[in-house]
Parts: sequence; structure tokens; C-alpha cells
Amino acid sequence: MIGGLDLIIVGLAAVVGGGVNALAGGGTLITFPMLIAVGLPPIAANVTNTVALCPGYLGATFAQKKDLRGQASRLWLLIPASVLGGILGGFLLLHTGNHVFRLLVPYLILFAVLLLAAQDRIRAWLVRRTGQSSGSLSHERWALLPVTAAAVYGGYFGAGLSVIVLAVLGIAVDDSLTRLNALKQFIAFSVNISAAVFFLFSGQVVWSAALVMAAGAFVGGVLGGRLAGRVSPLMLRRIVVGIGSVVACVYFVK
Repeated sequence: MIGGLDLIIVGLAAVVGGGVNALAGGGTLITFPMLIAVGLPPIAANVTNTVALCPGYLGATFAQKKDLRGQASRLWLLIPASVLGGILGGFLLLHTGNHVFRLLVPYLILFAVLLLAAQDRIRAWLVRRTGQSSGSLSHERWALLPVTAAAVYGGYFGAGLSVIVLAVLGIAVDDSLTRLNALKQFIAFSVNISAAVFFLFSGQVVWSAALVMAAGAFVGGVLGGRLAGRVSPLMLRRIVVGIGSVVACVYFVK
């Protein structure tokens, strides 16, 4: 159980994280360390963070649903794999143990930081590739195994999941970046919500923090959407990368 001041702190972190996710991505690199800072054990912090951010994923998915039209076959192929991967990742997390997970945390954060730092280059490559689309038959089945692997990672930790999935889809699926981004969003939502539902029965969710953070993430997402175009996503991403790098270094030192 965490106190009132700690709830305010994690709630504000969730507002910032929700806004960052809406504008640039990487909000988990803010919310997860803050839960650790207020005294939650690493696994409880990760589980609580996953459950708390579900409303943000849901809102982003609905916002892009028009770009999912005509992609039913891809959804039928990839979503079951995403759900199973998310549950498997959650299962692995709950059977890791706090000591081992604490040792893995700096590496997971550093991996997410590197993905976030490379996001613009990955997106630029995808723009070039999808811009040269020839209308040939897509190879969605090629994406099945790497999407499943990404889903396991997402259920286990989650930060950077969207970047991984978008890169995989860009390689295997022949379509515009806008439609691939919508497909990526639905996959990320499926992974997150399946892991979150699995976590509901784990006894690890700190509900007071999860509820406050869910409200904060929703508010942050709305504010982030309204600030789009006024705030530089590149600058914001660099700030998050810097924060994540510092956090990773702190965990390495500890």
C-alpha cells in the first residue's frame, strides 16, 4: 500500500507518461521508474503499470480504427498470436521473481531507450519502403513469429513494444505507413490488455496506484492530443531517451 503523497506523485507521472505516449512514445520509461521510486517491488510496479496504461492504449486504438478497414485478414492472423504472446510474457514475469527481475530492469530499460532513440530512423526507412509499394501480395505470415516474440516481450515489460512491432510489420507487410501504424496500435493494445487481464488474478496489482494512474494517463493522452503540432515530438523523445538513460545508469550502479 502506498500513501497519499505517493499516489499524487504516480498520478502526475501518469499524466506526463500519457502525454508523452500521445506525442512521441516512451511513457513507460517515466511511469515504471516512478512506481519503483515510491517503494513498489519491481514486479508489482511492472504489473501495476501495465494495468494502469490500458485506457491509453484503448483510446489510441479507437482513434486509428478507420485505418484498420480492409485489414481483417491481418487482424485474424496476428491478434491471436499477440494475445497468446502477451499472456506468455505475463506468465514469465510472474514466475521470474523480484530479485531476478530487478537485475534485468536496467537492461530492459536500456533496450527500450535504444529502440526509442532509433524510432525516427526506423520510421524513415519504413516511409521509404512503403512509399515504393508495388501493390504486390503482402507476406503477413512472415510477421507471425516475430510479432509473437515481440508480444512476449510486451507482456513481460512493454516499453518499446510499438517500435518493434512497427518495424516487423514494415518488413513483412506491403501497405502504407498510416495503415501499418494502425495495425501496430491494435497489436500493442491486444498485447497490453491480454497481459493486464492475466495480471488481474496475480495479486500483484496495487489498485490504488493503478486507478489513479489510469485516470492520469487518460488526462495526459487527451492533453497530448491537443498539444500535437505545438510540441516537437523529436525534442520530447530526446528528453525521454535522456531520462531513460539516466534511470538505466542508476539501476546499473545499484
